[in-house]
Amino acid sequence: MKIGILSDTHEELDEQIVQVIEDCDIAIHAGDIGDSSVLRTLKPKAEHVIAVAGNNDKPYLWDFKDWNLVKNLPHVMELVVPGGTITVEHGHEHDMHMPSHQDMRSAHPDSRLIIYGHTHIQVIDEDRPGQHIINPGAAGFTRNKGGPSCIVLTIDNDCWDYAVFKFADKI
Repeated sequence: MKIGILSDTHEELDEQIVQVIEDCDIAIHAGDIGDSSVLRTLKPKAEHVIAVAGNNDKPYLWDFKDWNLVKNLPHVMELVVPGGTITVEHGHEHDMHMPSHQDMRSAHPDSRLIIYGHTHIQVIDEDRPGQHIINPGAAGFTRNKGGPSCIVLTIDNDCWDYAVFKFADKI
């Protein structure tokens, strides 16, 4: 199973990220989506997209093309996969400037993986065996720290492996 993980698109999604997600079974967006068109653009193989609200998202997304309510977004989402539970949240509730990994671990003690966004900084924290924390960075063009990025989690039974993607910023 391959899970494409992205965050902080702020209404714009880099085409290279779209291509990475197309090779995945599931997509997870960790908030600050901006517009429902971003979620509709994601086409993982299983056509399953999980998303949570970020601090810049309303708890729902509108399709601005025809003003229909598209999706109510939770602030936290859990996904049970082979080998454990993945928790997704935006992270801003654990410190607005630099979310605390310790706070996130305390809030989600049974999660094998905690995914967050918010900082636009790509991170893979494997300091605690059995409970990792990742931030895929920004998948759009807003404060992407040098270029859009995402992470792909590959699950093979109990073996979890991360592949980091960082693309050059478009000028």
